[in-house]
Amino acid sequence: MEANKTILQMKYARIVALFAQKCGMPLEDALDFFYRSDLYRLISNGVADMHCRSDEYLADELLLELAEKSESSKSQQSSLQ
Repeated sequence: MEANKTILQMKYARIVALFAQKCGMPLEDALDFFYRSDLYRLISNGVADMHCRSDEYLADELLLELAEKSESSKSQQSSLQ
């Protein structure tokens, strides 16, 4: 199902604000991370009706994705040394 674009934009704003608050990140950085995230691709492509999940749940999913990406980055850096 495809959600209304205006409603999705409003949901994105709420998710980014919650995500920024939870991880203590500036809104601009949180917005940048969100638009580069796998979660954004899932929501915008209508996969598994992710847009129907709560803002809190989706912000937590972003936190998990951030943790995975930073851990992956750390392991890549240590393997290069």
